[in-house]
Amino acid sequence: MTVYFIGAGPGAADLITVRGLKLIQESPVCLYAGSLVPEEIVKAAPEGARVIDTAPMHLDEIMEEIKAAHAKGQDVARVHSGDPCLYGAIAEQIRRLKELDIPFNVTPGVSAYAGMAAELESELTLAGVSQSIVLTRTAVRASSMPEGETLENFAKTGATLAIHLSINNLAKVIKELKPHYGEDCPVVVGYRVTWPDQQFVHGTLADIRDKVKPLGITRTALILVGRVLSQDNFADSHLYHADHTHVLRPAADGSID
Repeated sequence: MTVYFIGAGPGAADLITVRGLKLIQESPVCLYAGSLVPEEIVKAAPEGARVIDTAPMHLDEIMEEIKAAHAKGQDVARVHSGDPCLYGAIAEQIRRLKELDIPFNVTPGVSAYAGMAAELESELTLAGVSQSIVLTRTAVRASSMPEGETLENFAKTGATLAIHLSINNLAKVIKELKPHYGEDCPVVVGYRVTWPDQQFVHGTLADIRDKVKPLGITRTALILVGRVLSQDNFADSHLYHADHTHVLRPAADGSID
């Protein structure tokens, strides 16, 4: 018996990995985060499987379901949205599983920021513009931020920012980023990225809040900030430059950089 933590991807049912889907198809128990995991994905569970939406459940209740499956020798597909390593709350479940000596495994998934970049047809790391992506969030009632992990500190790097779980703090986000990125810095807010009803709001730090507020977006949104979002004037990467040689593409004389 094994508990399989599975990243279901950002929303589109066909963005789950082949491995993740296969595990769901083979597991007699499927526990999934119903608010964010597409129903089509959990419908892949085998006929007669115990399929439970864990959105209204607390940790102890979830663990009771896992312990019951363990007692019966039944594998569990524990399905999370996006990639479970990002804000997936799997660490606390894994800690309990270790205490109970219940085997587990983690299958990664497509994260929301990757899904959003794909939908925007954007590369988030452009040569000479930004070579780093910061995945972060702001403090809310449920989760504080460790000392030093502030938007101001991250902004000093000029990196592309993917700000999760913070749409209700948009005014604070703008206030803290403006001094470092400038009012004209591009911002895109993605709502329910890759779902059929996805929305993208394009703007700058100067006007994005005015554009988002009338739409009533209060959850399931990702904020991307950075110059890469509206850059046409950037250098080609060195990787594919004709003069760049390496072990798989040596120079005519056989030498490499």
